[in-house]
Amino acid sequence: MAGRFDPRTPPPTPPTRTTVRGGHLPLPAHTGPAPRPTPARTRSWPPPAPLDLGLTLGPLRRGPGDPTFRVTPDGSVWRASRTPQGPGTLRVSLRRGTAEHGTVEAEAWGPGADWLLETLPVLLGAEDDPAAFVPRHRLVHASHRRRPGLRLVRTGLVLESLIPVVLEQKVTSDEAYRGWRRLVTGHGEPAPGPGPGGGAPELYVVPDPAGWLRIASWDWHRAGVDGKRSATILRAARVAARMEEAAGMAPAEAAARLELVPGVGPWTSAETVQRSHGAPDAVTTGDLHLPGIIGHALAGEREADDARMLELLAPYAGQRHRAARLILLAGATPARRAPRMPRTDIARY
Repeated sequence: MAGRFDPRTPPPTPPTRTTVRGGHLPLPAHTGPAPRPTPARTRSWPPPAPLDLGLTLGPLRRGPGDPTFRVTPDGSVWRASRTPQGPGTLRVSLRRGTAEHGTVEAEAWGPGADWLLETLPVLLGAEDDPAAFVPRHRLVHASHRRRPGLRLVRTGLVLESLIPVVLEQKVTSDEAYRGWRRLVTGHGEPAPGPGPGGGAPELYVVPDPAGWLRIASWDWHRAGVDGKRSATILRAARVAARMEEAAGMAPAEAAARLELVPGVGPWTSAETVQRSHGAPDAVTTGDLHLPGIIGHALAGEREADDARMLELLAPYAGQRHRAARLILLAGATPARRAPRMPRTDIARY
């Protein structure tokens, strides 16, 4: 019955919590840029290989209400950042049919616009080398084959990557996202440029290091952030220049630099350099769910611990983070045997 379907283009699957953690971010079909009332700097970049903007930029979104990140119906991704040159807003879309792998069209606004456009290829994985990855398991091979456009994002912004990860320590994702949203909208600044429009909420740029240090203790409390996590963020903000120096280091050296800050351990440093450095081997240890997911997917061992997870990922040495992401994107999650982690809201106390 040849010709009835194309096995190379499987139907889209709805996102789950597991696949979202792997970076699953469905984008609408690109329909072309809407007119922008504010002049913007622009750049076109033809990616040298297949590129999926949703999969590549998905790990940067902190929940559907992230005030620094927006997806619009025209298939564009909007992101507000505090760059070394100041705040900036970046709009990115992928125009198909203009080159072998399409053309990335970018617009940027604000003092950080030039920096955002200059680093655009790096952000979208131009320095990533997926050819170095060789699948060793059937599930990983299938997930890899279905996602040829997956690239590891690299922001080059360490503190901006670190702070939301600290907020996610030992709480549910919903609690962390709520705290991130409240802190950024309450203490950041509106992003430069026209914004996504179409009734979408305004984008915000994260506070600068001095802005994080000015947040009062009661505002941390109202955001649902306990004293341990807020103290870790304040310690990192006080040495922000040293944190940003880590952007030029190798991922392992950068992780060691981050872990000099009390409150930053291997889980936090790995989750940070995965985004700031595009580190292909920065596998996350100390996670509540990841060992069980990987153990279940690769060996049917839902009770796997960190040691067993690292043993199973050993064939992917040098590419263990990419392998873990592909496993998460496959959505092979073991059935639950225990209640979900309870949600708390210290702001009510």
